[in-house]
Amino acid sequence: MSGVPEKQARILLVDDEQSVQTLLTYPLRQEGYEVVSVTDGRAALESFAASQFDLVILDVMLPGLDGIEVCRQIRNRSNVPIVMLSARDDELDKVLGLEIGADDYITKPFSLREFRSRVKAALRRVEMSNARDESLIAAGPLRIDPQRRTVSVNGRAVELTYAEFEIVAALARAPGRVMNREVLLEAIWGDSAYRDPRTIDVHIRHVRSKLEQHPHNPEFLLTVRGVGYRFSEGR
Repeated sequence: MSGVPEKQARILLVDDEQSVQTLLTYPLRQEGYEVVSVTDGRAALESFAASQFDLVILDVMLPGLDGIEVCRQIRNRSNVPIVMLSARDDELDKVLGLEIGADDYITKPFSLREFRSRVKAALRRVEMSNARDESLIAAGPLRIDPQRRTVSVNGRAVELTYAEFEIVAALARAPGRVMNREVLLEAIWGDSAYRDPRTIDVHIRHVRSKLEQHPHNPEFLLTVRGVGYRFSEGR
């Protein structure tokens, strides 16, 4: 998917509450976005299959097919940005949503200012990805292909979520450089506003469990205590 100017973006909004649909559709259309609204998971998948979208805003609690499963199925076929909404401040839900490929997660209730910020950041990340160096990154047995968004270790393919891939690629492009959590948040989403910096720690932990032979004694993603993380220079 090519980078699309925010004012021309098409957004699929999936929420079963009419009040939420009305609340969110109005500011999105004010920003110049085209909004297609559906109220359940199966309709969301049908709409996504039938047309091209630049962003999906997806409620977790949906009748029938829930938002987690909808996210999983969309991510299996597309890298479109997905922002998930939930009325539950449940860490397990949040981690699961991010694990299966959601780009961002907003807990209800939230301000419209925060909502607009998250939407713009999600759309901006597509343009950021297109502007980055897309050459292959090699570090010892690790191979990162930004164009195909693939990662392998010793020839073994490693499945990473969107955020996990962006963290690994950002660190690997500058081996030895220490990046704090705010810098990594900006590398993923284009800004760090309204985001918990501890989210980075969760992603790093998941990445290590997938990439490192000994996650508690990592070779690639190193912790710099009190500062942030860096990619090993000795690969």
